[in-house]
Amino acid sequence: MSTPPADISRGADSDEREKWWAKLGPGLITGAADDDPSGIATYSQAGAQLGYSVGGTLLFTYPLMVGIQLASARIGRVTGRNLVLAFARICPRWLVASLVLLLLVANVINLGADLNAMGDAAAMVLHGHAAWYAVGFGVLSLLLQVFLPYERYVRVLKWLTLTLFAYVGVVFAVDVDWPAALRGLLMPSFAWNKDNVTTVVAILGTTISPYLFFWQAAQEVEEIRRVPHDQPLRTAPAQAERQFRRLRVDTAVGMGFSNLIAFFMITATAATLHAHGQTDVQTTAQAAAALKPVAGDAAFLLFALGIVGTGMLALPVLAGSAADAVASYFNVRRGLSMPLARARSFYGILAAAMAIGVAISVSGINPISALYWSAVINAVISAPVMVAVMIAASSTKVMGKMTLPLKWKVLGWLATAAMTAASVALLVVSAM
Repeated sequence: MSTPPADISRGADSDEREKWWAKLGPGLITGAADDDPSGIATYSQAGAQLGYSVGGTLLFTYPLMVGIQLASARIGRVTGRNLVLAFARICPRWLVASLVLLLLVANVINLGADLNAMGDAAAMVLHGHAAWYAVGFGVLSLLLQVFLPYERYVRVLKWLTLTLFAYVGVVFAVDVDWPAALRGLLMPSFAWNKDNVTTVVAILGTTISPYLFFWQAAQEVEEIRRVPHDQPLRTAPAQAERQFRRLRVDTAVGMGFSNLIAFFMITATAATLHAHGQTDVQTTAQAAAALKPVAGDAAFLLFALGIVGTGMLALPVLAGSAADAVASYFNVRRGLSMPLARARSFYGILAAAMAIGVAISVSGINPISALYWSAVINAVISAPVMVAVMIAASSTKVMGKMTLPLKWKVLGWLATAAMTAASVALLVVSAM
């Protein structure tokens, strides 16, 4: 009996959707993890302080993010090695050690700040002690990373990216001045003063962070291990065209998704907090609480639950990228695809990073101070790490004949220049 044409059409559409969704992985997860609770705090503060006018920075950062993330992803896919091992081929060992140490410190502080924000958000919704929620989230994330098979864990992370749509819901739950929002996106206004410069630098530092470079490259290596017929492209050049196309789609969609959600965060807080004169927002929990009397319970709940969901997505990225970098430096077995029995040192480093992050979150340390120092360290190491990424991606010693094409080199170096300028601007405004 023949199948009706309508059924065939639906089956073909389903296959196309599956193929499209299957192309998304490391890039999508990396982009979504960029909107972690500390990122939410930055975007919320920007929207509350400067209103719609700051939205245009996201159009500026998007191509820069794509450029540097694609360079990082290509290193992992071409060489079958992560950034630490790639850097080791072109940098002195002391420099690699310094970058790994700074990445570890920044990530652990960020872990603590994110867990703190998640605990506060959960306590606001469910009541109880924020510290206990923070500990619970840290333990749950660690157990998932250690005991859930990598293939299934990647699926969990991909579905967690959908929690970011909570911030789309917030926007449609409040009264937005869309003409003003679009003007801010397409024709941003900027005043050269300490507050504006600090906010723009914070947005740059939030969207272009070193842990994202390390994570996406490392996950490309994990994907090579996960898929039986996949190999590093240096040894399997026949796979290059298909894989490079996938990398471009994955990275472009992931970074676009990241910046789109950031735009909704800025718009939501601009339409509510800034419009009602509440311009000083210091934490994600404060932003959520401030929304309640202005925008109602629905917006408050969506914002608070989004913090928890994005935090659960960001925790393994922060802990995993740090553990992978440290394990690579000491040349021990590593990777979330490895079972615990074969990579005890790697999972030990992962557990230690998470434990220190939990300790920071419950220690009473001011979360704003933790986020500030994390941002400072990220700003300090971003430019040199990006220089190393671009040199490695352009080096025949590392990449063979598959060095980064010219257009992606231009974007990558522009991103590097932008972060260097942001670091300099941060020093200048700090002295004002």
